[in-house]
Order: sequence, then structure tokens, then C-alpha cells
Amino acid sequence: MHDHAHGHDHAEGPSWQLLLASAAGCGIFTLAGVILQRTGAPPNLAYAAYAAAYLSGGWDAALDTYDRLKSFRLDIHFLMLAVAIGAAAIGAWWEGAALLFLFSLSNALEAMAMARTEREIKSLFRDAPKTATLITADGAEKEIQVESLQAGDQVRVLPGSQFPADGRVIHGESAADEASLTGESEPVDKAPGDTVFGGTLNTWGAVDVVVTRPPHDSAQARIIHLIRDAQASKAPSQRFTDRFGTGYTLGVLGLSLVMFLVWRFGFGLPAFVSEPGKSSALYRAMTLLVVCSPCALVISIPSAILTGIAAGARRGILFRGGIAVESLATIQRLAVDKTGTLTKGELELVSVEAATPGTEDEVLRLSAGLSRRSTHPLSRAIAATWQKRHGSEAPAADKVESIAGQGLRGEIGGAVVAQGRRGLFPGNAWVASLPDPEPGLTEVLVGSGTTVGRILLRDGLRPESKGLIARLHQEGLKVTMLTGDRPQAAELVAKELGLDEARSGLTPEDKVAAIKAWRSAGERVAMVGDGVNDAPSLAAADVSIGMGLRGSDAVLEQADIVLTRDKLEKVITALAISRRATRIIRQNLAISLGVVIVLALSALGAWIPLPIGVLGHEGSTVIVVLNSLRLLFTERD
Repeated sequence: MHDHAHGHDHAEGPSWQLLLASAAGCGIFTLAGVILQRTGAPPNLAYAAYAAAYLSGGWDAALDTYDRLKSFRLDIHFLMLAVAIGAAAIGAWWEGAALLFLFSLSNALEAMAMARTEREIKSLFRDAPKTATLITADGAEKEIQVESLQAGDQVRVLPGSQFPADGRVIHGESAADEASLTGESEPVDKAPGDTVFGGTLNTWGAVDVVVTRPPHDSAQARIIHLIRDAQASKAPSQRFTDRFGTGYTLGVLGLSLVMFLVWRFGFGLPAFVSEPGKSSALYRAMTLLVVCSPCALVISIPSAILTGIAAGARRGILFRGGIAVESLATIQRLAVDKTGTLTKGELELVSVEAATPGTEDEVLRLSAGLSRRSTHPLSRAIAATWQKRHGSEAPAADKVESIAGQGLRGEIGGAVVAQGRRGLFPGNAWVASLPDPEPGLTEVLVGSGTTVGRILLRDGLRPESKGLIARLHQEGLKVTMLTGDRPQAAELVAKELGLDEARSGLTPEDKVAAIKAWRSAGERVAMVGDGVNDAPSLAAADVSIGMGLRGSDAVLEQADIVLTRDKLEKVITALAISRRATRIIRQNLAISLGVVIVLALSALGAWIPLPIGVLGHEGSTVIVVLNSLRLLFTERD
């Protein structure tokens, strides 16, 4: 119906609050008119109330119609106005006013659904900073507007302020709170060479950053842009309703005119003024016109798609358009990357070794004490392991300093403790004799005086992965892991998770070939990935799902659906939203088609009076919009 789904023709369109207030005004004036008419007040008062109802309920449709008539197009808004004016012409004022009330109400509801989507999107991001501190060529600092930043500019970002644009750290160390982008609660370490994102928060250190992308092209801006595109792109079945434009409108007007002539001259009914027991030909033609306008049908799909996109946005799932919402419901196989997708991308402790057997706990205590002062993922994992085992934090080290690229040094109980790479312990025979860790394991060396040891950590499986795979199986999907990892590591993960199939040692080309083979065998495949090497296979899949906004640019460009919070279980939520949206679209089409057919047949047989036609027609539109809005209230997870 209302072309709000495809962008209002007059500028951006009025706000939903204004539309809702207009609809409410129209309803109140209509009610006042009915009461005045029934209580025998002077007729002019009732007509004044109805005129006010027509104005408040019809101005938006009138503006739309005016815009379209300028380019010789007619649409549903024109039909509505024709019906309302026709109803007034035959003295059926309150029916015309009621029609405009329901029409303007469903318009307002749709605008509200759109605004809701927009708000969910904006709430995903903090407000971007407005000014930045530029470092000029002579090293001085200068405040400038963020918009005027160019790639290559150097900016200084102090603790507690936001990074003004995407960039690379060139001096200083800190950690960035990227929760607004990735949902990751822990700050991410930043040292020279690391990437920072505009709009994220610098937590503790002052850093100098070289801008790599102008602010309007930051990760944050691109994501907002992606979602805007998502709202504009149309789902396949939505195109079916786009045909209800000029052709349909002219068809309905033509049918009504023909039936007017049939009733007037074929059945000898009075032309314009009803007589007792005989409704006029115009009245019947108007009733037919009302019930044939396909408002509910046209709004069926856009309303469900838009609320589906909004329902996803508030749960950290960005559907890039209606096609993504509709396609996900049809997939049969899910191909999944391993690292950072099935595994946490977070480390867990595997073992502690010590040069002197029996001192393993002491090695862990020293390491945990030093680690408390660091936010590095390895340090976090070690400190957390000590706390879990002992129920309390290890005594923290003093005078902790970071040794660039090597590790940490500090004091515990007066003794110097060092932790990090092997280079921190030159000349130590035990360290030199250690074999390299097995593939998949990361080592951290710790030493203080004669106490020396090694801690091994590995990327642990996401705790939700196993349950997720089981649930995907329940949903009837096959799950295959595609990884470039070694066969032993891949098989271990596959066995732990209960995967259908694991393919290892794959190059990006091999992944693409696997997906193409499934598709040519008639399967519909979705792919989940996060790295640059996944981008080609994401492009090859029917539906591509990008993990986390820390996923590479290539993935974000490619993905139909982006999971903003790095949570794999959101795949199930996305699938549920997609399936519900598809069901709701079918229900909406059934409701609206059914109502149009029943009412049109009744009107042709002249079995229904105009008020019932109005109620049935606009009632079905309101039901369709409300049915779509149910998607927003899917239980949150």
C-alpha cells in the first residue's frame, strides 16, 4: 500500500509521530461527527467534524498523490482519496472518514516500524566524536572538526576519548573498548601497528594514530550504510506487490465505472441518491472501489521484511536487505570456518611445566601476579586460571613494565619476574632445551631467579559450539567445517563438536570449490566466516554470514548477514527470525488476498453496505501490519 517501504516520494516523509497524531485526530473527529449526527445536533456541526477528520486523515495521501500525478502516476493513495470523496458525495460521510482513519493509522504504523528499525540501528553505535586533535607537521596540536580529517593525517587520542576515525597506531600503547562495534566486553590491546576503529573508546593510554580512512568511510559508517542499503533492497516476493501501481489502480477505477453503468442502466438503480430499499449505483460502485484497493496486499511483504530487519538489528544480527531475510529460511547446509568461529579466538591454559619439578604452582603464581597488570589475551587467560583454581587473585606485581615485542617485567616480593618470549631468557639451558610447542599451542615463559617454567595455552572451543551444532541438526541442517588447519587439529574439533563432516588443509580456492559442488548438487548453502580468506567462499554461498565486525572488510563487503557480537549462536536466532518472517509473509498474503476476494465478490453481488466494506478492507490492512510487528516481540535472547 503505502509506498513508505520504498521511500516516501515527498522528501523523507513526515515523522511517524505526526502521522500517528493525524490518525488519532481523524479518529476523534470521526467519532465526534457520528455522535453529533446521532444526537440530532445541527447538521453543519457534524459536517464540520467530518471535514476536520478528512483533513487530518487525508493530507499525507493527498501530498503523495500530488507528487505522483506530476509524473502521471496513480497509486493506492489516489484510490483512497477517490473513495473518501465519493463517499462524501453520496452522503456517506462517516464511512469516508472511517476509511481515512484506518488508512492513516496503518500508514502511521508502517512509518513507526520503519523508525523503530532506524532507531535500533542508531542504538548499535555510540555517537561519533565531533572534534579531533590533529598533530601538525611541526608537532603542534590543533583541534579540528572530525569531518575534515583525511587519510594520512596524524591525530592524538587521549585516554577516555573516542577514536575519531579508523586508523593505525604509530606511537604509544593502550587498549580500545570496541563493545559498540563487536559486542566484545574486554578492551582490545593496541600497540604501534594495530588498527583502531572510529567511534570506539580509548581506555588508558595516550596514542598517536595515523588515519587510514576518512570518517565517512569508517567501519562504523560503513555498517550504518550497510543497514541503510538493507532497508532499501527488496525481497524477491516483494516485487510481486510492486505491480500494484498505476495499472491496478486504473483497472479498479475502470471496473467501478463499468459496474456503475451496469447498475444504473442494466438494473435501473437510481444514479446518485439512494432511495428507500434501493442503494444508488454510485454507492455500490464506491463500495466496490473501497474493497478492491489492495492496501493490505501491498504492505504484506515490506512490513514483515522491515520488522525482520529491525528484530535482527536489536539482537546483533544485521540483515543486509529483504533477500537475506527470505533466503536464510531456505538453507539446507551450513559451512563453517574454524578459528574464531567454532573456537573462541580466546586462549585457555593447557599445561604448566617447570625446570624444577614440583614448582609448577609457583610458576603459575608468579605469572598470574604479573599478568594482573596486563590486558593481553595470554595474560588474561593466565590470571583467570589462577583465580579459578585458588578462589582468589594472585598477589599483584609492582613496577610492571612492558618490554616491546617481548613481554612483561615486574617485581613480586622484591624479586624481579619476567614473562614472555624465549628472548627474555638468553643463556638459560632449560629454556634452550625446550622443544617447540605442538601446532595449535601457544607458549609463555616465566622466570624469577632459579624458578623458571613454561605455560602452554590453546584457542579453546566456544562453549556454545557443541549445543549450537546439535540445534542446527535438530533444525534439519547439515553442518560442515571448512578449515585451512592441519587434519589432526580439525578432526579433534570435529569429534568434540559432533560435526557431520570436516574438511581440512583447504586453501580459499578449495573452500569455494566445495561450496560450488554442494550447490550444483542442488543444496542451498550458507557460509559463516570471519577472515579475508573466507571472503571468496562467502561470495560463492547462497547466503553468507560474517562473524563479528572485527571480521575483515572483505567479509563485510560480501556478507548478506553480519553477526555484530561475535556470537555464533546468533545463527540460530537469525534462522528463527528468517523463518518467522517467511511464515508471517505467507499469513499476510493469505489474509489480504482472501479479504479482497471475499469483499469484491460481495460488493459485485451488492450484499455488503459500504461501512462493512471499509471495515473489512482497512481492518485487514491493520491486521497485516500488526501481524508483521509481532516479529519485533520475538523473545529476546
